[in-house]
Amino acid sequence: MADLSWEAIEQQIANCRRCGLCQMRNRIVLGEGNRNADIMLIGEGPGAEEDAQGRPFVGKAGQLLDKMFLAIDMRREDLYITNVVKCRPPGNRTPLDEEAEACLPILRMQYSLIQPKIVVCLGATATRHVYDPEARITRVHGQWLNKNGTLFIPTYHPAALLRDETKKKDAWEDLQSIRKTYAVMRQKQQ
Repeated sequence: MADLSWEAIEQQIANCRRCGLCQMRNRIVLGEGNRNADIMLIGEGPGAEEDAQGRPFVGKAGQLLDKMFLAIDMRREDLYITNVVKCRPPGNRTPLDEEAEACLPILRMQYSLIQPKIVVCLGATATRHVYDPEARITRVHGQWLNKNGTLFIPTYHPAALLRDETKKKDAWEDLQSIRKTYAVMRQKQQ
């Protein structure tokens, strides 16, 4: 990684063929938001809307995600939002482990450039590939993990909340924890 820059990442993925997801994609969805953000959100992978627009979390789940973070006084523009895989899995299926592994070097480069203070793992896929390979989202959501000075917290993916509203209470508690932890962190910096 001699040349660690956004331009280098964009060049690496411009014609990416690291896995089979490249065969059906319309666009690679790298991520968007504040590249100096204190908080980085990592989801699973692009859906149909994201694949069409080339932007993460712009469909129904993305609209819910925006509302969730606005409820804790955080705007999309203040965060950096990306996914484990950068191309849409067919039929929005869960990415295969080999597909996730092919994209993880790109995610690591994004993480290295942003240097977030908090990483929010949205859903099971992000939790397994970023937080802990053995983790189950239903058991670990809301639990903080410190990795080399960065705090990681898994919570439910907004798409899961759209499918099962009973998880919204837990997700709200997770968001409250994120807001509180971030507020304390910012106070210590002042």
